[in-house]
Amino acid sequence: MTRIPVEHPRYESLITRERIVEGVQIGITSKQGLIAQGRGETFDYLLGERTTTTAAYAERAAVALLLLAHNPIISVNGNVAALVPDQIVALSDVTGAPLEVNLFHRSDARMHKIIEHLSAYGASDVLGKKGDGSLDLKHDRAIVDEVGIYSADVVLVPLEDGDRCSALIAMGKNVITIDLNPLSRTSLSSTVSIIDNITRAIPNMVQFAIEMKHNKTEELESIVDLYNNDKVLSSAMYEMSETLKNMSIERGIEWI
Repeated sequence: MTRIPVEHPRYESLITRERIVEGVQIGITSKQGLIAQGRGETFDYLLGERTTTTAAYAERAAVALLLLAHNPIISVNGNVAALVPDQIVALSDVTGAPLEVNLFHRSDARMHKIIEHLSAYGASDVLGKKGDGSLDLKHDRAIVDEVGIYSADVVLVPLEDGDRCSALIAMGKNVITIDLNPLSRTSLSSTVSIIDNITRAIPNMVQFAIEMKHNKTEELESIVDLYNNDKVLSSAMYEMSETLKNMSIERGIEWI
């Protein structure tokens, strides 16, 4: 990984990019994942590269759903494994939701490398290789484990593609997604849409899970019942417009 001085004004962003590049180099991230990372980074810049109040609200509701679930699962792709391997394993441990590798650009080699990578960070019994279940999709994301994504009641699918999210919703599942674009098919169709950078969202969720894991069922249900996903999406769009407005004003540009 390229050495980046901590004092660099874009330190966090550049470190994230380096992790994705390293993921490609070791064979866990696809080259297409580089494009997806850049797209998300644009929206993060508009958010002010911070976890907003409503993003934290969504993260808390997401944790409540995972803790209430009878058969939760956390889906992992190459970008997730490259960016937050330690934190995604920690979230799995504290919520009791197993990890399952699910890829659009699937190969036995990539599946094996991602599972080995997660195992190096303490994951055990990572699902995905069996592939004995199938979603109603016409690409390799359809290949899932029967005991994992296929039979889960709550699925966390960070950095998701919209068609799989829609397919999971159509199966009656509660779907939690992490997507910096509030207007994506993913965000618009999810049960809980977390509009935040995964490098902030997953650590936040780990902390919420530690705090909430001993809450009574009624308390967790209340968090879910009071959650409003439309509010989260609307707030994210407002925050982005405010960032643009404030940046324009700071530079003396008329805001129309």
